[in-house]
Amino acid sequence: MRLTLHTDYALRTLIYLGIRTDRLVSIREIAQAYGISENHLVKIIHRLGLGGFISTQRGRNGGLRLARPAAEIRIGDVVRYTEEDMGLVACMQSDQPGGQDCILARACRLRGVLGEALGSFMGVLDRYTLADMIGDNERSGLGELRNFD
Repeated sequence: MRLTLHTDYALRTLIYLGIRTDRLVSIREIAQAYGISENHLVKIIHRLGLGGFISTQRGRNGGLRLARPAAEIRIGDVVRYTEEDMGLVACMQSDQPGGQDCILARACRLRGVLGEALGSFMGVLDRYTLADMIGDNERSGLGELRNFD
């Protein structure tokens, strides 16, 4: 299983905002801290806003912040929201309902095993919140990377 860059950047953005709770943060600041394209990050920010993970404030003194406390944001929820398709193989993907294109669909056990594996993967992610991802190392690491304070 590999998460998309969209999800990776979404998680990084949320971690950054979870560290910087004392002020609004700009898209440019996050993009520079992680070496991410601002244009790509704008799309991710928009989606996270629609999902209720972040709130945005427009204008000259605008910026971003978490929409709710980091302890209330489950990593599994973010991954489910940002990943367009969690199908591990073609017959599990959303554009292949019921695995109709697979000649083994009726007798296939692999699909069930992979579904169980995906369930376990998501179960682990559901046990953790954004707050669990933010420790002293993350706080000091971002401070060393770019000091925007």
